[in-house]
Amino acid sequence: MENSMFFISATTTETEVDAAIRSLAEQVEVQAAKHLRDRHPEDWIDLAIAFVSAHYTPTIRQVVEGLQAGLHPGVMLGCTAEGVVGREQEIEETPAITLVAAHMPGAQVSPFILQTPNTDWHTLLLDSEEFRRTVDAPQDLRLFILLGDPFSAPMDDVLQAFNANYSGIPVVGGMASGALRANGNALWVNDQIIDEGALGVSIGGAVDVDVVVSQGCRPIWRPFKVISSHRNLILDLEGRPPLAWLQDLIPALSEEDRLLLQNGLYVGCSIKPDQEQLGRGDFLIRGVVGVDPQSGAIAIGDSVIDGETIQFHLRDALTAVEDLEMMLIPQTFRTPPSGALLFVCNGRGTRLYDHPNGDISVIQSNLQGTHLAGFFCAGEIGPIGGTNFLHGQTASLAFFRPASPR
Repeated sequence: MENSMFFISATTTETEVDAAIRSLAEQVEVQAAKHLRDRHPEDWIDLAIAFVSAHYTPTIRQVVEGLQAGLHPGVMLGCTAEGVVGREQEIEETPAITLVAAHMPGAQVSPFILQTPNTDWHTLLLDSEEFRRTVDAPQDLRLFILLGDPFSAPMDDVLQAFNANYSGIPVVGGMASGALRANGNALWVNDQIIDEGALGVSIGGAVDVDVVVSQGCRPIWRPFKVISSHRNLILDLEGRPPLAWLQDLIPALSEEDRLLLQNGLYVGCSIKPDQEQLGRGDFLIRGVVGVDPQSGAIAIGDSVIDGETIQFHLRDALTAVEDLEMMLIPQTFRTPPSGALLFVCNGRGTRLYDHPNGDISVIQSNLQGTHLAGFFCAGEIGPIGGTNFLHGQTASLAFFRPASPR
């Protein structure tokens, strides 16, 4: 048992830092006793990942040092967040800290920081040798966990660098959401705390990782081919302005779907342009952020290229549940995961569902007892079709299991 992989999750809503750290350490110690005999935390925690609500930001140094002293992890990673997700609950608008402590025998965990105070992002991200040297990932690589500051990290470009230099390796994570201004977030790896840039860990060796990205939207109408575009503007869809299509199509929606349009209209951009049959999981979802009534063009939250296929989507709580359940089905046919991480959009939670614990209740009903920690992100990171993207409105999950025999 001592040489087997296991994860332990812990959550506290104690508002005083020392009391919060004691609570977390005690929860970990009690649960660890089920797996270990006569071992101290520094002997077994290979990786600790903590997510801390913004209420603790003024004392974040005390929190980080307290977690280090209380857990003695080999590597520790974390960030501040608008809300956090524990094993059984989503905690919004309330002080809370959640974490997972992982024992992963035979795995290699290597931390990195992507922060460029003395150089520029362009140099770091386009110089393959410099980028790989900075990340310093192990050869038997399985996963990157990446946390970023939304005000300073050009995450789309960062992910392009990961896709180019580590093709096929999934990247999961999210953008810190604990602040509404630059330099207001805190991100840390071990005892290094930053307020801009990005950081994370690479994981290799004796660990199997499954990544699930649930986008929580459903397609409506049929796919369309983009004839003309400019940056994030769609100017022409199959010979007509997008707005002209929408004016014809919206009246054909059901009353329920027309009501859902009040939550926003989304565009799915096909990630496989040559694929004829398209469905859920074949699109990268982006929000419609503007409409030009004169030209009929629409603007979306990403760049568009001529010739790509798009399809309009709607978002609602029922679709979010159905999509997440569908994405989790393959996990139920495998041995239960040792642990998991959840990166969920801050537009979900009670902003999407009419009840608390919307996503975590779905996960635990399908994978009961999974030790998990997560947070509400200002952008979620995960792969679609083998390529890593920055998302919105999604739930991005990583499941960890011992490596299968080869």
